[in-house]
Amino acid sequence: MAQVNDRETEIHRFLRRIGWSDVDRRSVAGDASNRRYDRLTDTRGNTAILMDASPDQGEDVRPFVRIAEHLRNAGLSTPEIYHQDAAKGLLLIEDFGDALFADLMAGEPSRQIPLYRDAADVLLHLRDVPKLDLVICDTAWLVDMLAPLFEWYAPKTDSAFSEQFRSFADDVAQHETVLMLRDYHAENLLMLPNRSGVQRVGLLDFQDAMLAHPAYDLVSVLQDARRDVSTTVEAEIIDYYLGKTRQNADMFRRHYAILGLQRNLRILGIFARLCLRDGKAHYVDMIPRVWNYVQQNLAHPALAPLAASVSATLPEPTPDFLEQLKRQCPRQHTPS
Repeated sequence: MAQVNDRETEIHRFLRRIGWSDVDRRSVAGDASNRRYDRLTDTRGNTAILMDASPDQGEDVRPFVRIAEHLRNAGLSTPEIYHQDAAKGLLLIEDFGDALFADLMAGEPSRQIPLYRDAADVLLHLRDVPKLDLVICDTAWLVDMLAPLFEWYAPKTDSAFSEQFRSFADDVAQHETVLMLRDYHAENLLMLPNRSGVQRVGLLDFQDAMLAHPAYDLVSVLQDARRDVSTTVEAEIIDYYLGKTRQNADMFRRHYAILGLQRNLRILGIFARLCLRDGKAHYVDMIPRVWNYVQQNLAHPALAPLAASVSATLPEPTPDFLEQLKRQCPRQHTPS
């Protein structure tokens, strides 16, 4: 309780210092991290977003600030940062509104293809954006990031799969890298109708950016753990993307499947961890969708050896398996 009150005191001091203390403050969103977002509306109707990313919770706003400025200078739409207190983990940033791609698609399914094309256009633009000095998504990173799978989702299985996967990761890692936003999906993209071209797409949650294969973010947006993306839509957007590049299509599709497998296996572990460690049981409900993406990627002929290994090693997320996960989920306690 004291820690919550201390954090609120820091926030009030920050808002008072920057002239935003006399405002209406309403929660907009939280996510799987410890970051929280509030929309502030002043007495004249002006709005801004407060990012609360406490260093005490392991958060650091400086990468967000750095990447936001770099992407904006490269012609993309990231929130302008009005005020910051990096030491306290507080930012006041531009409000991009509520037109999330996920909501627009849910309201009008016919908009899926145009919106996903807009998302692909951003990734095409990123191919020419100057690189920053960032962590590289190399063979070791791809293999190491599988650890949550065997720690949380399948702790009783032999993780020798990681070593088997290494040669596939090495195949991907030989490719030239681009700036990768990493958490690129329909709930982190906003339509900005008053802007044009790639700037119509508002970008959020890019602070974990790395250098990676161009297919990584395309997998992220088209194999979305939070919403169903049909194989028909996925195939059309991949074709659209490839049609705009001189990429070797067969090689790209192979790398796409390898990265899709790696990413979704990791997500299985992350979602299990969010339940078992953090008490967020609702993430278990998304595991079947992620498992379907795993199977989809394993259907690529080049991944046949891995398909046999996954089948023999990992438990299928049956209703009984998922219920067992939920029963082990600690109850979350809301501070009073």
